[in-house]
Amino acid sequence: MTQTNSVPGPVSPVSGHQLAVTPLGLHEVTLTGGFWGQWQRQNREVTTPHALAWLERDGSVDNLRRLGQGDPGPHRGMWFSDSDLYKVLEGVSWDLGREPDEHLAGVVRDMAAIIAAAQEPDGYLNSYVQGGHQVRWDNLVTSHELYCMGHLIQAGVAHKRATGGDELLDVVRRVADCVVRDFGDLRRKDTDGHPEIEMALVELYRVTGHAPYLDLARQLIDVRGHRVLAAEGHFDSAYYLDATPVREQSTVVGHAVRALYLLSGVIDVYLETGEQALLDAAVRQWSSMVASKLYLTGAVGSRFEGESFGDEYELPPDLAYGETCATIALIQASWRLLLATGESRFADVIERALHNLFAASTSVERNAFFYNNPAQRRSARPAAPLDTRPSRAEAPGTRPQWFPCACCPPNIMRTIAALAGHVATRTDDGLQIHLYLPATIDTPVASLTMQTQYPLDGAVTVTVTATREEPWTLALRVPDWCRGASATVNGESVPVGSEGYVRINRTWQTGDVVAFTMPMPARFTVAHPSVDAVRGEVAIERGPVVYCLESPDSPDGVDLNHIEVLVDEPLAERVAEDLPGGPGVVVEVAAVMRDDSAWAGTGWFALDEEPAESGRRVTLTAIPYRLWANRGPSVMRIFVPAQRSDRR
Repeated sequence: MTQTNSVPGPVSPVSGHQLAVTPLGLHEVTLTGGFWGQWQRQNREVTTPHALAWLERDGSVDNLRRLGQGDPGPHRGMWFSDSDLYKVLEGVSWDLGREPDEHLAGVVRDMAAIIAAAQEPDGYLNSYVQGGHQVRWDNLVTSHELYCMGHLIQAGVAHKRATGGDELLDVVRRVADCVVRDFGDLRRKDTDGHPEIEMALVELYRVTGHAPYLDLARQLIDVRGHRVLAAEGHFDSAYYLDATPVREQSTVVGHAVRALYLLSGVIDVYLETGEQALLDAAVRQWSSMVASKLYLTGAVGSRFEGESFGDEYELPPDLAYGETCATIALIQASWRLLLATGESRFADVIERALHNLFAASTSVERNAFFYNNPAQRRSARPAAPLDTRPSRAEAPGTRPQWFPCACCPPNIMRTIAALAGHVATRTDDGLQIHLYLPATIDTPVASLTMQTQYPLDGAVTVTVTATREEPWTLALRVPDWCRGASATVNGESVPVGSEGYVRINRTWQTGDVVAFTMPMPARFTVAHPSVDAVRGEVAIERGPVVYCLESPDSPDGVDLNHIEVLVDEPLAERVAEDLPGGPGVVVEVAAVMRDDSAWAGTGWFALDEEPAESGRRVTLTAIPYRLWANRGPSVMRIFVPAQRSDRR
């Protein structure tokens, strides 16, 4: 078992008084295989060199390199492209903490030297501003200056925690001290139009113990809501999260990523200060979002305009924006609320987001990505051209290799590299397992191995490999979709409660085996009736996985835009060996291919003149949504009109 001085991982509060459950350290959870373990390996071997090559090609590195050489020249890429490099460095740093690698360590050293050479003597750092394209702090509503600095701070924190090195942390401290000097104690009463630095400053406080960083994070939250931020001809204060004070906000509004980054910072400040109003506001906004603004896939942000949240229940599947970064931000906020409350509903949303939208964001080869993620595709759009960077919006028929606005791929990288930190937590009286995947857990309470093929099936085996002598409680999350979960210890049944977790308290022995079973038959799912876009339609889920129908699996002559699912006939499951990325469970569903010829020439009839329904019966195969668009351009849909057999 580990000692109590384990290296902190991401989101490691130092106060502890506000924690319902405590995150585990960087080396206390190790992914040992399965889908996520394989992705973590591919993240290092495939995605990291791919990303580094594109950052060089697009100029994100060279903007800083030339600045340090005294000849900035024209800025290449987006004005906030510095942040793409910083996120990649954060991901590489967490990966180095998982498994040292001299080449990757050298990459970080080289990049740290480039960044340090570009930094102003007073600590300021932004290649776009320093290159003469803007004036420092002059246009915070759109400049992303603090946003970029926040991502640099998080990279420095990750590198310090993962490796103990100071190469990046020294740069980061100078950056943060510059911001404190210019903004602290309300010397400026404005803030960045794109939140991010709030949670970064809290994390830097956690590493350094320097209180002004925490104080400034709180100030940057407090100054919001006074309608200072707005961009003439673009977006209003609500979009920039500046129309309502944070503690009074009732729901998420505006740009989805910004709103959830801010929410994460709000929870971080609560975790260190204990200000209940901050937690209350965060839970209120999160609850409203999950009830009325969250897609089945874990997507958030329904509008292309401004990459923003829409109104309540505004969730059109074909027009969904669903930026990958927004779902990553959802995971970040949900994880912090899980730490603050210990409530399983936050882990349920993390699981939904991970297994669906997040998993769908990246090709099975791990070198191509979706920026926005539709829930329906009516026609097979052209594939993303190889070796090019299509626009982030209006996703092409397959995943592009990179984007002019490259925020999503580096965000995916850092999430995968640090994923082990979301698996489990501890309290004084036990351990809590929130995500199911092959892993080892090594803590002062006990050491465990977890074996499972989840979500291929719902069987999880947890074996105690070392334990303290005193009794402790093992808690296993019962997902909100699960009915009829069961558990045994050494073959003997234990009660399964209804509080979100199976809690097993006993004096454990080395070699004890817990078998936890979650039945996961395929099921039909309907949306809230206020979601007009899919009223009368159904989706298919199995366990935590959302399924979709995709044209490569459709019988000849079947148009997925003209089908209806027979919901009173059983769903059939089978293992398919030829899915992208390897074998998996598919679901076969009975459906009718409508004959709409009677509607030809018009889209409208009087109700009493509506043509009689006709069509032919077909059997369709549904695949996990995460796999769509891996076999070329396609038609795809998740929600399908429902029909009952007696209507045929």
